[in-house]
Amino acid sequence: MRIPTKKLSLAGQYLLLTALAVLCVFPFWWTLVTAISTEGNIFAFPPTFWPQAPSLENFIEVFRSIPMWLFYRNSLIITISTVFWKLLVCSLAAYPLARMKFKGSKLVFGLIIATMVLPSEVNFLTNFITLTKLSLVNTYTGVILPNVVNAVSILLLKQAFEEVPQDLIDAARVDGATEWIIFWKIVLPLITPWLATVGILSAVEAWNEYIWPSIVLSKPESFPLSAGILYLRGAYGSSTRVIAAGTILTIVPILVAFIFTQRFFMRGMDGAVK
Repeated sequence: MRIPTKKLSLAGQYLLLTALAVLCVFPFWWTLVTAISTEGNIFAFPPTFWPQAPSLENFIEVFRSIPMWLFYRNSLIITISTVFWKLLVCSLAAYPLARMKFKGSKLVFGLIIATMVLPSEVNFLTNFITLTKLSLVNTYTGVILPNVVNAVSILLLKQAFEEVPQDLIDAARVDGATEWIIFWKIVLPLITPWLATVGILSAVEAWNEYIWPSIVLSKPESFPLSAGILYLRGAYGSSTRVIAAGTILTIVPILVAFIFTQRFFMRGMDGAVK
């Protein structure tokens, strides 16, 4: 019996997606198995896919060795502050680019897009010198400030503002609403899915940021989790299981947050404006 070409194509797509899913999940699963196991060869080939003599001892040892709750608190402060200020500043930058006509708007937008080709590491020296002049080194503000403006976030929010019907904005202007009222009470609530998308992406980026906080902060008690967890390498340089447990403890909070907010993320990626 001949199998229809359409079914073969669909089966091929599912096979490809399954293979990609396995490739994406495998590093996390291997790290989790390593963290839970207390026996067996970690670097055996083929690798072990199931925990051997499972125990939570490695996770307990992480909390004994380093101040995990302090690092969690620091990461939460930095992440929440970064997301709040990025949404505020980038939305204020994106709205006039999308809905206001002014001389040089295309040039400004082009310069913003041009910054996307530069790696963030290029700005480290300039940002550090600036923060030094402003006496913001060794402060959370110094970690947060350079990350509140992002070209990708401005681009996404600009597209969101452009999807809002122009008739709605014109009607608000006829009724006497100022641009601030239109922005804050009419347009901004309509692009909530886009704001959620930018917020989720910004939260993941801020939570996982390591290089910049390590440059700005020198006091261990101020380190975020991504930087503080590296203390395990000094205390347990040969204990891969404890280091793997610390890595899992770093990943789990942002993973759980993404699971609970993914519907907003998908709506934003679809460009939903209601």
